[in-house]
Amino acid sequence: MTTMMNKITLPKPQNDGGKPLMEVLKKRRSGRKYSDKEFDLQTLSNMLWASFGINSERGGRTAPSSHNSQEIDLYIFLSSGVYRYNALDNTLEMLFDEDMRALTGTQLYVATAPIQIAFIGNKSKLVNKTPQEEVETVFLDSGFISQNLYLFCASFNLRCVVRLMFDKQMLHEKLRLSSDQEITVIQSIGYPVE
Repeated sequence: MTTMMNKITLPKPQNDGGKPLMEVLKKRRSGRKYSDKEFDLQTLSNMLWASFGINSERGGRTAPSSHNSQEIDLYIFLSSGVYRYNALDNTLEMLFDEDMRALTGTQLYVATAPIQIAFIGNKSKLVNKTPQEEVETVFLDSGFISQNLYLFCASFNLRCVVRLMFDKQMLHEKLRLSSDQEITVIQSIGYPVE
């Protein structure tokens, strides 16, 4: 496995449009069957912005975090490799140039879903919390981001499901995470099967 410092500059997110909220809530579902259609960079940019992008000039995000700690990192697993979403400059920073989607879960569909997003909490960004509160915080904040993804997918006729079934220790080691980092959940995303 090799690491690279490549970056993908995403197009500016289109943060208007979509379906009305009540319709989106009505359509929100978990989906586990995906076509193999790849995502274009504009859709990927829009989706990542909706999940945990910058939505104000002061650096606020589209999902809340405890004391605005913004301790969740999104690791994006694509066929071309593993990337970290950098919301500040709207880029994907390549971490590994290997298709590791199959390592993100025990279910068969994880290897072929076009996108897997791992939510990784960095507990070193949290202050004045007990170890138990740190765990609760990273899981709660991951939930906010995950719900944003669900709503985006419902609005744009995509499929997604959030998952806890993965080998956390193996993936932690494979991604070379620190002891302060914890993988909370993984979300599979793709286009529906025609």
